[in-house]
Amino acid sequence: MYVWALCSLIIVLHASCQSNSDDERPYPAAGAYGELMGPGGPQRTFSSDELDKTCAWVSGGPDDKTQHHNLVTMYDGLMLMPWAPESSLYGGLTFFDVSDPCQPKVVGTKTTDVMRETHSVGFSEIDGSWAVVNHGEVILGSERPFEGGVLFWDVSDPSQPVEAGLVKFPDFAYPDAYAFVVLSVFWQGNYVYAAMADGGIYIVDATDPKEPKIANRYLFDPILRAGQVIAVGNTLIVTAAEQARAVLLDITDPIHPKPIAGGDFVPVDSEGKPRKAYFSNLAAGHLFFTRKDNGGGLIVYDIREPTKPTYVSDIRTDGKGGYVFMKDHYAVAGESNHAVVFDISDLTDIKELNRLTMPGDLDTANPLGNIIVLSVDDKADLDNAAGSGIVPFLEEVDVKGPSVTWLHPSDGATELPTSTRFGLTISEPIEPKSAWTGSVRLYESEKGAAKGRVDGAINTQDLVINFTPNKSLKPNTKYTLELPAGGIADPNGNALEQTVKAEFTTGAL
Repeated sequence: MYVWALCSLIIVLHASCQSNSDDERPYPAAGAYGELMGPGGPQRTFSSDELDKTCAWVSGGPDDKTQHHNLVTMYDGLMLMPWAPESSLYGGLTFFDVSDPCQPKVVGTKTTDVMRETHSVGFSEIDGSWAVVNHGEVILGSERPFEGGVLFWDVSDPSQPVEAGLVKFPDFAYPDAYAFVVLSVFWQGNYVYAAMADGGIYIVDATDPKEPKIANRYLFDPILRAGQVIAVGNTLIVTAAEQARAVLLDITDPIHPKPIAGGDFVPVDSEGKPRKAYFSNLAAGHLFFTRKDNGGGLIVYDIREPTKPTYVSDIRTDGKGGYVFMKDHYAVAGESNHAVVFDISDLTDIKELNRLTMPGDLDTANPLGNIIVLSVDDKADLDNAAGSGIVPFLEEVDVKGPSVTWLHPSDGATELPTSTRFGLTISEPIEPKSAWTGSVRLYESEKGAAKGRVDGAINTQDLVINFTPNKSLKPNTKYTLELPAGGIADPNGNALEQTVKAEFTTGAL
């Protein structure tokens, strides 16, 4: 089943510049990130009669024989669908033009025999555009017939994606789908964090995506079946797959995670009973667990203070938890037999709005503009449908821009380590290319933007944006993080409407 269960695609945005100097170096205009290859998100309106009904099916192509799909995401104005079965016999990337979502058009596709089931996606700009996904391959005649780790793609030209580099994890073991396989990945700065189920967290040095290397490994005691992994600022969030546990780690030193006091907790429901979750996701400083114990639904925890994770609310359904993705005030969860759309505008009173169905094991449902893409990772109806279906769920085209929903560290934080990364969450997934040097800025407050500019890597995955300075910050110095209006934008080109600024101060060395 479900990242957002087995292997996971992650692609993250990364932008780097020159080293710091006192010379005046004005930032480029926030919205000048260049022309996109594709036309962007869905641009079609729907009548009320068209809502909640599949209007198109999407497939990876002729080689996509089992139609095992998971999430989709947008990149370079196109919808990217990674596809691969759990067994890692083959897989690939396919890019679609979904400007008319009921008539999707394939723009590019590439098949590989070294990719497995994928549940998270991120992108990186390092002398080209890169994507990292889960790697898996079958080694016939070997004592260990399955190998796996993470696989990097060059997606500089989405019409012709190219496999680039891979790194294998020595204790990868399949066919057990939950013990020693990669379940999700997250890219921050030069490192990719890979959740290896019972095998802990592998930390991959991705400075050169063509030659990634294992930098370190973190093991939990007692063992945590690591499913979802998310890096935001100096905090690494790890939640268990099909267990009731979550752990928050301090990654001030990015390759040597440390436990956060109070950050190892068991999610409970409104009755105070521990409940297993299939997976989780992060929005506005809150963790959304997809309940897999005594029903489906969501359990929500506030983790804005990592030392004090706090229960907020839960909602129970008659489903079976899969993956959950959020956009604005909607959370959409796959629950095996159906997908559920929740209203999360009031986190203390979550409401079920409607349900969607398609043939197969429906674990993933991605909101994108005014549509939802449903995907099954098993039991697809191969005679009548593909593994993913496009369903209109709102009548009007999306015209609302993203907003910042959480800063981590918080505005006004002091005594920050000089190795600090700055994370934030936004209200909806954005076009990754819109998060770049012009739209996510860090500079010394006293010198101002032009003279105090700090260069670094900008990574975005789902609702998270991270800024990682290229070198250590100065001690006892105040810095400003700025997201100018008109910069980061959603897939429909709707940009941030109001400038966001926050100030932080470092401590002594």
